[in-house]
Amino acid sequence: MTDLNLMAVFARVVEAGSFAEAARRMATSRSAVSKAVAKLEKELGARLLNRTTRYLSLTEIGASVSEHCTRMLSEAEQARKLVDSLTTAPRGLLRVSASVAFGTLHIAPALAVFLSRYPEITIDLTITDRWVDLAEEGYDVAIRVTGDPPPNWVARRLAPVRRKLCATPGYFDQRGVPHSPADLVHHNCLDYTRSGEQGHWRFTGPDGDISIPVSGPLHVDDDEALSQAVLGGLGIGLLPTFIIGKDLQSGKLQAALSEYIPVERHVYAMYLPTRHLPSKVRVFIDFLLAHIGTDPYWDR
Repeated sequence: MTDLNLMAVFARVVEAGSFAEAARRMATSRSAVSKAVAKLEKELGARLLNRTTRYLSLTEIGASVSEHCTRMLSEAEQARKLVDSLTTAPRGLLRVSASVAFGTLHIAPALAVFLSRYPEITIDLTITDRWVDLAEEGYDVAIRVTGDPPPNWVARRLAPVRRKLCATPGYFDQRGVPHSPADLVHHNCLDYTRSGEQGHWRFTGPDGDISIPVSGPLHVDDDEALSQAVLGGLGIGLLPTFIIGKDLQSGKLQAALSEYIPVERHVYAMYLPTRHLPSKVRVFIDFLLAHIGTDPYWDR
């Protein structure tokens, strides 16, 4: 078998463009590099380089061999990076962007436990509903609620986003509990203006999708503000359980028509594609998956 070290030296010579520069980069002598390439040529039985006093150039065979040697060297470096990522203690600055509601309610409260486990990590957390550019803005991870993750990002699913049609028990005592989507025409429906078609709520029934015209005294562009209006008894809202889970569990809110509301979005942890995920990113995502659970804690 051909000595792989000789192939690595040859790849370095091609990369550097000369024996002298390759020797400088490898912290060895020019003669040692030249002898290594000569030995490789002898083992392969073919000339790889045309040598003059001033220039080196690849022979036809040398060009083909160079591609394989360069790929071999790259794979070796990737293997080292993989080992480093799995064995090196997670450390350094972790830049995270998270959507406002989910980041405030579920990411920020979990950071104390995470940072106590990984004291060599520091976190720069940006709370925003703006879709950040991971590459240009230097973020490691983006936590987003979406039904359509960007195709050029890696998206790890953290949790389903279940929604509930809900109101206070007092509101339902006064106005009655709807038993079908059609009953909503008789209710104060508080509309979230950043989702779907305003004035219409979409459901899924046994016969397919249903679009119901709704009306009410409030239109709002923020889920948390909407939840406060619903808790105040103003009317019915269609809200994600990661916001109102505790209120449903405590009985402050009551759900209706759950069988008509499909899961259309999920919470994702997203990052740029990379062959070897940095350990600080890997442990952060693994922590969130364990913290949230297969059945999210706000839905239990």
